[in-house]
Amino acid sequence: MDQRINISSGAKWEDIVGYSRAVKVGPLIEVSGTTAVDGDNIVGEGDAYRQTQYILEKASNVLQTLGASMQNVVRTRIYVTDIEQWEQVGKAHGEFFKDIKPATAMVEVKALIDPRMLVEIELTAWVG
Repeated sequence: MDQRINISSGAKWEDIVGYSRAVKVGPLIEVSGTTAVDGDNIVGEGDAYRQTQYILEKASNVLQTLGASMQNVVRTRIYVTDIEQWEQVGKAHGEFFKDIKPATAMVEVKALIDPRMLVEIELTAWVG
């Protein structure tokens, strides 16, 4: 197996739950579900568009740490607490991916871990 690289965000939940912000094995990078959390604050509270922007900015930074970029993203998975906000979420997603066009899914979920969180996104990237 290729060398495994785990990236931590430093969040206390990573050790409690047992996960990494991102994992790279060979050319494959998986970025864990990411929300609009900055320390103890929710960025863009009540604003699905801003939360999506912030999440994708965070994910981009993680990819850069692993020698990749948004150009390497082949799949996104978007979880929203209100599917009626799909256009705002989609608009922000499109600002990052309009020319890349990864495979994606947007799914409404009952809730995220904090009721102020409106969006959570996972990414898969390939650096082949």
